[in-house]
Order: sequence, then C-alpha cells, then structure tokens
Amino acid sequence: MKTLNRRTLLRGLGVSIGLPMLDAMAATSSTQSPTRLAFVYVPNGINMAHWTPQAQGKAFEITRVLTPLKEHKDKLTLLTGLTHNGGRALGDGPGDHARAAASYLTGAHPRKTAGADIKNGTSVDQLAAMSVGKQNRLASLELGIEDGRQVGSCDSGYACAYSNNISWRSDSSPMPPEINPKNVFARLFGSAAAGETQEMIARRERNRRSILDFVLDDAKSLRADLGSTDQRKLDEYLYSIRDIEQRIEKATRQDLGFAQPEGTPADYAEHVRLMFDLMTAAFKTNSTRIATFMMAREGSARSYREIGVPDGHHPLTHHRNDPEMMEKVAKINCFHFSLFSEWVKKLATTEDGDGTLLDHSAIVYGSGISDGNRHLHHDLPVLVAGRMNGKITPGRHIVYAQDTPMTNFYLSLLTNFGVKAESIGDSNGELKGLSELA
Repeated sequence: MKTLNRRTLLRGLGVSIGLPMLDAMAATSSTQSPTRLAFVYVPNGINMAHWTPQAQGKAFEITRVLTPLKEHKDKLTLLTGLTHNGGRALGDGPGDHARAAASYLTGAHPRKTAGADIKNGTSVDQLAAMSVGKQNRLASLELGIEDGRQVGSCDSGYACAYSNNISWRSDSSPMPPEINPKNVFARLFGSAAAGETQEMIARRERNRRSILDFVLDDAKSLRADLGSTDQRKLDEYLYSIRDIEQRIEKATRQDLGFAQPEGTPADYAEHVRLMFDLMTAAFKTNSTRIATFMMAREGSARSYREIGVPDGHHPLTHHRNDPEMMEKVAKINCFHFSLFSEWVKKLATTEDGDGTLLDHSAIVYGSGISDGNRHLHHDLPVLVAGRMNGKITPGRHIVYAQDTPMTNFYLSLLTNFGVKAESIGDSNGELKGLSELA
C-alpha cells in the first residue's frame, strides 16, 4: 500500500484539494489526529428556561432546546455560571448587543465609539491561530450568514464592527465573517496563487465545470495506489465535495424577485447547512483547525417565517415576559440549535484517524447574552460538543460559581489546544473540571 504524507493534495489547473485522513497516512504520521476548535455564535440571547438543566453532573436532563442532541448527550458538556463582565455597561450606558458580540471571544470591554478609533481585544480563536495556524493552509476560518457593515454606528453609539464580528486579530482589527459559500469554497479548494483563483472560478462557471474535473487525473492516479478502505474514503470525500458544489450552485441561482447579496443562498437553513458542511470539509482536510461562525449578526432582526415566526428576532427578545413572545423566542432558539445539532451528528460520524472529527474537536455553542429581555451577561448559555482529543470529559452539566469569567474557560481551551497564554481579557486562571482526569 502506498504511504502518503498528511499534507498530500490533489492538484490540477490552478486547483488544489486537500485529502481526508487516510489509512495510508497513518504510516507516515507519528502524532494523533489534530485537535480542532470552533465557536458557533447565536445572537440576542436564549430563553434560558428552555436551555439550563436543573440537575448537575452526569444526571442532567435534556431540556427543550437541547432535544435534537438527546441521543448524543454523552458527547455534550454544559457549563453554567460563566460571565462576560466586558459585555456589561460598566458606565457606558446602552449598547449591550454590540458589547455582547465584541466581548464574546475577547473578554474585553470595547471602547464606546462610532468612529474609526475602535478598541476591543484579541479573540481566543486568533490567539490559537497565531500560534498554530502556520501549520495549515488557512490559519483560521471566519464565517457568517448576514452581511454586516464594518463602519458607522449600529448600537447606541457603538461602531458596527463590534456587532458584526466575534473574531479579532488585534484590539483594532476585526476578522469579518465571510457569508458567501462560493467564496469559502474557493478559499478551501482554489489555488493559493494570487489572481489565479478568480480566473479559474470564472472559467469553470462559464463552462459549468466542477472543480473535481480539474483534479480528476490526479485523483484516478492516487486511487489506483490505495487500499480498498482508502478508496472508499476517497470516493465518499470527493462525492461530498461535489454535493456541496451542486448545492451552492442551486441555492445561489434562485430568482427571488428582489436583490440579495451576490452568491448567498435565499433559504436560511440551507445557507447555514452549507457553511457547516464547508467547516466539516476544512477540518476533514486539515485545511484549518480553527473556525468561527455567526449564525446571525448580534442584534439581528431576522424573521423566521419558515418556522411560523414572522416577527423580528431582536424585538421579540424584548418580550417583557409576554408568554406569546417568549414562546416565539424559544422556537427560534430551537431552530438554531436543530441546525447546529445536524452538524454535530455529522462530525460524530465522520471518520478521522482513530476516531471521529467530533472526538478530536471542541465545538463551542452559545451567545454573549443570556436573557435578551434584560440584556444579562452572566449565566451565559455555553455548550461544548466533543472530547477535544481526550482533554474534555463530556456527558456532564458543570455549574461554576456565579460570575466566573468566561475567559477562564478560554484559557483552558488554549492550554488543551497546545497554546500557552498567560491571560485573555479578564481571565484570572484556568477553568477547572473540564476533564475528570485533571
């Protein structure tokens, strides 16, 4: 059987496609499968009555929002008691939504300004990317669903950059999320040569050709040297790439009768699923180990007619304890989580070395606000899916002391990721108890 380097690519005519972990690579690899780290953000808080379990430890119950992952309870870790003090006003008055997003991965209190003099902090994903990102084609991947301005004021005197970004390379440099699946696909599978990718994409689209057409000869040659198991893995992987490609083409050619951002799907659920599948492909091929995904920008007033909620999300969260409005918020929360759960289930069945992608990942899901009606930044909804290569013991609900900094959790994630950081935001030490072996 032919032995392959983990960085082997399929190449052809300006295209380079990474490969999933194959048995033929094990012979050349002396280390375990790499750890992946992802942060999935939902805006406007969550109806916490339908999120937080009453029981602690392994006996925790699956609440309404968490129901789609009931059968995968043993792969989940719920954390209660974590706080982002940087999201609070601290004398700056209104602007909780801007502060929620800005502080979510940084733990910083953003400077209140609507001008260009923004100041926040470096986010946990970028601390990881700056340390290990050079090992991969892409240091990190920042994804989103809603297009958001980067200039001007979006929330009570706070710059739009705060509301529309959770990833920050430095305290003045946000990493805007890419919302166009076509562009993400091109980054993952296009040439690294400057200018060549766009030319290749235009040529392929003119001729309605698949990206796989350009690497077909290389793929055939490689397949002939692989064992039967690796041949199956390669076939399944190439099929998944073509499936994503076809879905992007179909989803972005719908005639809505009104303008939409070029290349973005009209259907919200399909847009989200495509982004999750692109993250799967990125992790599977080791194109990157770090990703963030905003399922909507903070303060989003998107409506969800497809689930019977025509009202705007953000206005609904100011429900003043109205049962009907609270129920609509819960429906949105359940909808978001159901889409996330589809991704978790896919990761749990995606082979990766001696386990699955989920085994080797820490996938963090949550929001920078708990109760959207009162704009609370404590007892935040925090869920971690995966075992992080054995660094996390899942299947538990862990309750921490009130106002424990969320950034303590991030310090622990960085340590488990192999990145040493003295502090992040308002951290005062690592979070204990993520592993029963610690």
